[in-house]
Amino acid sequence: MKKPTIKDVASLAGVSFKTVSRVVNNEAWVSEDIKARVQSAIAQLHYQPNRTARLMRTAPFSLAFVYDNPNSHYVIEMQTGILSQCRQKGFELVIHPTDSTSDQVRQELANMIGSNQVGGVILTPPLSENNDLVKELLAQQAKVVRIVSGAVAPDDLCPTVYVDDEQAGFAITDYLLAQGHRRIAFLGYQPAHRSSLGRYRGFCRAFAQAGMEPDPRHVLAGDFTFESGIEMATALLEQGSEVSAIFGCNDEIAAGALFAARLHEIPVPGQWSIVGFEDSPFSRQTWPRLTTVHQPNAEIAASAARLLISWMLDEPQEQNTEGFVLNLVKRDSVLPMLS
Repeated sequence: MKKPTIKDVASLAGVSFKTVSRVVNNEAWVSEDIKARVQSAIAQLHYQPNRTARLMRTAPFSLAFVYDNPNSHYVIEMQTGILSQCRQKGFELVIHPTDSTSDQVRQELANMIGSNQVGGVILTPPLSENNDLVKELLAQQAKVVRIVSGAVAPDDLCPTVYVDDEQAGFAITDYLLAQGHRRIAFLGYQPAHRSSLGRYRGFCRAFAQAGMEPDPRHVLAGDFTFESGIEMATALLEQGSEVSAIFGCNDEIAAGALFAARLHEIPVPGQWSIVGFEDSPFSRQTWPRLTTVHQPNAEIAASAARLLISWMLDEPQEQNTEGFVLNLVKRDSVLPMLS
């Protein structure tokens, strides 16, 4: 049978559907007689109000994707994943880039939540790693979902999507070691950035499992950008480091290292093997194509959006965390080390 609608209730009760809506939402200015007629019609028809629609009329139905990341491919993939869930549920998406190092970021987000009627926020690294910021947003009654690096959620502050960067860093380093590489550089070390730190810990763990230690001279700090990849690879050459492989902390760094190799006529693969991380278009558009780690950013973002929208709609949730294990993608940029 066709599910009864609010108009069916209105017809049976002899009132307008707006009056039915007022009764369902417990609004004032409805007489007791009309309220009784409407409630009787609801009971006869077994009508169930659309709870989602009711909530969205009385609460903010926009959510914000807040990020500080120079990688345009990462941002676009995250937007795509979040939008896939927003469109299913009728939510609007506010895109909000910001500077995570700014002293004004907390006030900036507070103003955004108030002025745009944003009820929920998805935070990505490094903003998601700032617990004080998360607590402040929660105190303002905003719903917050974090995307963070780790094998488990770091705490129970709010729903969390976590990505196991350490295991992926271990897997790709272990692959290089299995190819005979021992002098491996790590480019893009950022101890304050959990994603970078997780990848570095995996890098070190792979060495430890092989009974070795990485050379600290081959661990270079830098940004997650193509230009920084060029600078760090050039610095390796200038310091005379005879590395045989490079682990770029993301694909842009790895692509920059590959460009630097071309400038200095270093064969890749051959004299250098190079790997990246994330499986962005950079990894597939270079030549040789980069061995990397596949990070499904759209799926990660969609998971975060599902958790957030369910919370905003006060839907029952079986869990408030979800984890992703990342997989190695072998391509053309690695060769075994010649003895």
